[in-house]
Amino acid sequence: MKGITMICALGVLACAVASPADHYTDRFDNINIDDILNNPRLLNAYINCVLDKGKCTSEGKELKSHISDALENHCEKCTEKQRQGTRTVLAYLINNKPATWNQLTAKSIPMEICRSV
Repeated sequence: MKGITMICALGVLACAVASPADHYTDRFDNINIDDILNNPRLLNAYINCVLDKGKCTSEGKELKSHISDALENHCEKCTEKQRQGTRTVLAYLINNKPATWNQLTAKSIPMEICRSV
């Protein structure tokens, strides 16, 4: 389950922090996912954070702690912008970073979770 965290970490960056309410905070909804995906330094930092291979920013730590819940529950607490970000990141990693995708899926990620987001 930790691997899926990375896959969707960037896409669900907007839903990094769960609130006691029925939805994740929209605090990160204005982050430009494309800027992160197109910046190898930033992308690798998030990947390494999720794979426990590097330091995490405070946002990365919060994100990492809530992604599993978001995926297991089909992103039911996500905003539409968060769902779209997740789709964008999944598509990018599958199509452009297959080695990274394989690293993440090697962590026993149930594929039905990825398909449901």
